[in-house]
Parts: sequence; structure tokens; C-alpha cells
Amino acid sequence: MKKTTNVRKAIGVLLLVLFIGVTMSPSFSSYLQMPSAMALFHNQASLKLPVPNGVDVSGTNRLETDMNQAENTVEVTPVTAGLATLQYRLSGFPIKQSDIRVLKDIRLIPGGQSIGVRLNSGGVLVVGYHDVSTSSGALSPGRSSGLQAGDMILSINNTPVQKMKNVGELVTKAGQDGAPMLLEVKRKETIFQAQLTPAFDQNDQKYRIGLYIKEAAAGIGTMTFYDPESKAFGSLGHVIADSTNHEPVAVYNGELLPSQVTSIARGGQGTPGEKIASFTNDKEPIGSVSKNTPFGVFGTMNKPFVNGIYQQPLPITVSSQVKKGPAKMLTVVDGQKVEAFDIEIVNSIPQKFPATKGMVVKVTDPDLLQRTGGIVQGMSGSPIIQDGKLIGAITHVFVNDPTSGYGIHIEWMLKEAGIELMQEDSYNKAS
Repeated sequence: MKKTTNVRKAIGVLLLVLFIGVTMSPSFSSYLQMPSAMALFHNQASLKLPVPNGVDVSGTNRLETDMNQAENTVEVTPVTAGLATLQYRLSGFPIKQSDIRVLKDIRLIPGGQSIGVRLNSGGVLVVGYHDVSTSSGALSPGRSSGLQAGDMILSINNTPVQKMKNVGELVTKAGQDGAPMLLEVKRKETIFQAQLTPAFDQNDQKYRIGLYIKEAAAGIGTMTFYDPESKAFGSLGHVIADSTNHEPVAVYNGELLPSQVTSIARGGQGTPGEKIASFTNDKEPIGSVSKNTPFGVFGTMNKPFVNGIYQQPLPITVSSQVKKGPAKMLTVVDGQKVEAFDIEIVNSIPQKFPATKGMVVKVTDPDLLQRTGGIVQGMSGSPIIQDGKLIGAITHVFVNDPTSGYGIHIEWMLKEAGIELMQEDSYNKAS
């Protein structure tokens, strides 16, 4: 019995020594370094990967591989955009596979310009009620009809309404005719009809419907990128929400306008700063807005929009290739001049699914800290450049630390802008 126990102990020690020897060997270390997934850009530099001794590597037809047995490395060169795989074989037997996304070599002109956005939601927004002083007492026809704050009035008596002036004219006519009005109303994703009759206000001698309404939303932000090929642009890095109900503003159409920063309200702990900006005297839109999403405002430029720093497009990179360390942020803090400021990528999360908070950034530029206190409202959309590549944009400021904030990875903004990173036929299969 004692002899059997000693044999078991000896076998256990031997297995432990073998395990330690294998795990500490260069070949095993190389095996661990073989990635299970990665992204490469077509027409950009090839990638050199470590390979365990005796292992052969081959790729599908979107990749070219060049083994260097002396160095135990393989050089992988992307050939065409799409999904691909690397096969690792030992003595002909597969031991591991790496999934590769070969992405299009997309190059964009970074923004940084101060922009104004005017959104038209296809109607007027109900923001509240008020009573009308009638001969029968105070009442609100709008409240009685069942309308709620946040509802969008699309048309009155089959006439589309987009401005308060349109509503006023139709209310006056209906009141004079003594006829009820038929309203087409959108509430979130539901469209329904409502009927109400204007009431005559004894105080100002006008017909009223007892509703507070407002027109299209407008705001100031920062341009993120412009695609010289498709003319598409992306900006802000987050959604424009209505100040009344905090819901995303639906976009029927919209305009992109140049703006200028007139002053800065510096930020402090617990109090975010703000760019004070206004539309320029040039009333001609520089672009049209088609989408207002959680990842920013997107549309098409009417003409090229230069920032004075980068005249040529820059390559982009994806979240898995962003690294901690120094970077640049482009933004305007005075007038319309785009400036580059030093920041640091404190943390970057490689993401498989879209999110607006993929990076933590910190302002390190003494000049920007002195002028603004750090990140301020209005900097949302300011592009982030690292190693000569566009990697994302500023989205949020930390309320308790205005020197720091969040950033979005550029790949999620590209998707919303309709700029595909891979060929359409590559999403469901690899070739």
C-alpha cells in the first residue's frame, strides 16, 4: 500500500514538472500570444505574429501569409475586405483558428469645427397646457382633447404644420368658422387623430387652443468627420434630446449651419463649463441632416468643410487598436479657429457592440486647461487623433472632474453615417 502511494506521488510530481515545463516554454508562450480574433485594414501595413516552433499557418483567400521559420513568425497581409480566418496547424492537425476582420481602408477628414444643428421633426411639439379665459370660465381645449406634453402635431385639417405661425393661422380660421379642428398627432411611435375646437380668449381677443407648442430643435456642437467620397458627415457623438421631455428629437429633415464660439464659461468641480456659441451671419446651410441617433447627428455635406489643420483624409482605427497614451483633440474655443490640444487616453474598451462610452480621456494640455478648465459642453463630437489616425470623438464630461470625460469609438459613428467597414456580403459568411 505504501509503495502504491509513493508511486502515485512520484507520478504527480512528474506531471507537475511537465506542466510547469510546458507552460514556461517559449512554444507555449507563443501559443498563448496567438490571437483568437483581430482586425486588419486593407491596403495598410501587414502584421507580424509570433508562431510556436513547428506550427504552420495559412489564411483564407482574403489574406496572404509569409512564414519565417527562423524567427518563428508569420507576416499577415490583408488582400480584400471581409471576414477571414488564420489556421494554425501542428503536423498537419489544426490546433487553433483566428478570426480576422479585414476592414476597408477608410480615410476621413477630421472635423473640429463649431457647427449649428437645426432639426425639423415634421411638426410642432406640445410642451404644456395653459387655460383660456372664456365667457364660460377658464379651460384648455388641448387638455380636454387628450393631447399630452411630448406629442407632435403633424397636421391640422390635413394641412402639414411645421411652424407656430402655421398653427396660429389655422386656429384663427377654425375659430372664426366655429368648426372643430382635426389634428394628426404622433406620440412616440404611434400616430393618431384628435379633435378640438378653439376657444375665444376674452383677455386678448384671440382664438386659442390652450397648448404651449414649439418648433424645431436647434443646438451647437462639434463636427467629427467628413467623408470626401460619399459627402457624409458625423457630429456630436450623442443624441439631441428635447429639453422638455428629454426624448430624442425625431428628424424629418434638418440643416447644418456654421457657428462661432463667442466665449467660454469655464468648468469647475460639480459645474460643467460651456461653449457660448451662435450661428454665423452666413445663413446658407453647409449640409443637410438626416439622422439624430444615440451616436450623433449625421447627414450629407453640401460642400467640402476644411478645418485648417488636416487638408488630407486620415485613416481610421477600431476599438481593439486604440491604446492608452497621448492623443490630440480638435476643437474650437474662440471664433471659428480649429485648434489641436493634448489629451491622454486613460482607458479604452475594445467593444463588440455599439456604445457611446468606449474611452476615458483626460485633458493634459495646459493651454486648454487654462482657457476652459477642461472638457466643456459644446465639445461633444470633437475628433480624437492618435498616431495619425482618427479613433473617435469626445461625448461627455465628468461632472465632478471637468478635466476628464468619455469618448466614442469612431467605428460606431461610421455605422450610423452609412459608411461600411466591410463588404456587405461579408457579414454573414467568410470566404
